[in-house]
Amino acid sequence: MIHTAKTLDIVALGEAMVEFNQTKGQEPDEAPLYLQGFGGDTSNAAIAAARAGARVAYLSRLGSDRWGDRLMDLWQRENVDTTTVLRDAQAPTGMYFVSHDAQGHHFSYARAGSAASRMQPQDLAHWQDAIASSQWLHLSGISLAISSSACDTALAAMQHARSVGTRVALDSNLRLSLWPLARAQACIRHAVGLCDLFLPSLEDMTALTGLTQAQDIICWSHAHGASQVVLKLGADGALASDGQTQRIVPGHTVPAVDATGAGDCFAGNLLARLSAGDSLWDATAYANAAACLSVQGYGAVAPLPRRDAVLGQLMKTTHP
Repeated sequence: MIHTAKTLDIVALGEAMVEFNQTKGQEPDEAPLYLQGFGGDTSNAAIAAARAGARVAYLSRLGSDRWGDRLMDLWQRENVDTTTVLRDAQAPTGMYFVSHDAQGHHFSYARAGSAASRMQPQDLAHWQDAIASSQWLHLSGISLAISSSACDTALAAMQHARSVGTRVALDSNLRLSLWPLARAQACIRHAVGLCDLFLPSLEDMTALTGLTQAQDIICWSHAHGASQVVLKLGADGALASDGQTQRIVPGHTVPAVDATGAGDCFAGNLLARLSAGDSLWDATAYANAAACLSVQGYGAVAPLPRRDAVLGQLMKTTHP
């Protein structure tokens, strides 16, 4: 195995998009209003990690359009390295809409044929040095789902990371609007075997495996190759396991208005703290606190907290 000096903490691979998040119009007689922002799960996680103090780069394709320019500006403002972002003049930057009702938040996508969906394994030639120089490569089920070529690219990136001593984190982020369940099951199962840290949600794993008990999901994840697992339990916190020890890390009770990017915020902050040398348990506690802050504002990026706010939230729970 070749080891390169780790000048980055996290490189994240996937699709970033323009977001239109509904802020009014939930009532039938109320005209809808949408707040324009940015999203895309691994991009959100990258920004969350950068706000937590990590050294971060993003691996993707964007359209050579105005929205792509705006995303590049966003990452540069957020201290996310963009030298690994490829621009595609033949395809647009993707976008999505978020609506809210009593059942929660709902996504509508306009991402078919997007620049990111045209990622190819050959793109790895532009990214392999960044992967080798990072502590972590972070991907998600969505990174695998947006196209067959993106899935091949993501799996090749995971295999390259393992060959150069870079740890791999995978968030399940199951979106069955993007691919059939049978393909999702096969691809995510294969990807779990290539990751060091698996970040599933209870809902995702019930859909993927039929399992409903947290303990069974942890066992499934370890059996399929993940050495560390953090099962996200929403407001109840998370169940973290290193293969020998398991601990429930409790959540925080807060007034939630929009959970759009909460899981991404959790992932980014968890990886930032693991990169800084925290234990799995301390990193999970930090990530829980960050995620509870992120659900108190609208949009995927704007509410992502900075380190001082997270430390303040942790202080409230230890010294109420």
